[in-house]
Amino acid sequence: MISSQILQNTIDELHGITRVDFAVMDTEGNEVATTMQPDFILPQAVVQFADSPADSQVVQDAHFFKIYDEKALEFILVSKGTAEDAYMLGRVAVSEIQNLIIAYKERFDKNNFIQNLLLDNMLLIDIYNRAKKLHIDTEVRRIVYLIETKYEKDNTAMEIVKGLFCSHTKDFITAVDEQSIILVQELREQDDYEEVEQTAKMLRDMLNTEAMSSVRIAYGTIVNEIRQVSRSYKEAKMALDVGKIFYMEKSIIAYNTLGIGRLIYQLPVPLCQMFMKEVFTETMPDSFDEETLTTISKFFENNLNVSETARQLYIHRNTLVYRLEKLQKSTGLDIRKFDDALTFKIAMMVVSYMKYMDQQI
Repeated sequence: MISSQILQNTIDELHGITRVDFAVMDTEGNEVATTMQPDFILPQAVVQFADSPADSQVVQDAHFFKIYDEKALEFILVSKGTAEDAYMLGRVAVSEIQNLIIAYKERFDKNNFIQNLLLDNMLLIDIYNRAKKLHIDTEVRRIVYLIETKYEKDNTAMEIVKGLFCSHTKDFITAVDEQSIILVQELREQDDYEEVEQTAKMLRDMLNTEAMSSVRIAYGTIVNEIRQVSRSYKEAKMALDVGKIFYMEKSIIAYNTLGIGRLIYQLPVPLCQMFMKEVFTETMPDSFDEETLTTISKFFENNLNVSETARQLYIHRNTLVYRLEKLQKSTGLDIRKFDDALTFKIAMMVVSYMKYMDQQI
């Protein structure tokens, strides 16, 4: 429903242009918005007019008009004065407010439709029927971005996103929880993931600067039909979760670049526990001290290059070899060998995943 603030702004602008006072009342005689002096209109007069069959009437030195929302009486507009110009300007105000009601209702209906579409709350036939009714194209390229803000109900961030895309009438901005903003963007035929990544970077930089909020952004894959939008949303949601577990250093995560992290994320926890027991009989990776973990991480970053890792750790090459041999004795894995390094890397990712799942319980 249209807000009283919108109605107040509307009649303030009309009053500023025409110098005629207006008031918008509900059907029970309560004031919604006005430019008139207090108590100029008696509530009982509004109620009596609302119950009458007339659509306009002169009452109390003013013109009264009925404003409908699809044949249902929504408001009473009062235009101060009994002259012809007060009547004509009252009709103009009624037309303006009725158009606003239609516009805001359509906007609300579209938002409701997109939310239900994202959450898979609609039958396939209903998706296409409602999309047609709301004049939403069903066969265009779209992608879903999921923007996680630092604070719950971050209205500043939401307004910034709306401001960036308000001129794009075919894009939709909504939310389905307290801490995330969803952008469903319509893409041009030539747009690919490079343009999508640039949009994500622009959103991140703008929100970090303007909203003073550290955000994480994930996006799904490009889809070609409206019924596939929920799939892109689920992919973006998974990318955000996988990013929190395995790629904390990244502020932008794309579903199609998750790699092995996506595979591990979809494994059942009992299977992960079984894998860890098979690989590590005694010493688990999460029990290593900080020095060992730093050494392992830097060794992987340098693609198992002993000399370069030693240089970046500011230690002698033999010291690094000693640490790696010590690790081999405690785990049975020599991460200087590719197969053992791969097993160890996967195991560390599995540990991160299991810790994350424990925190969700």
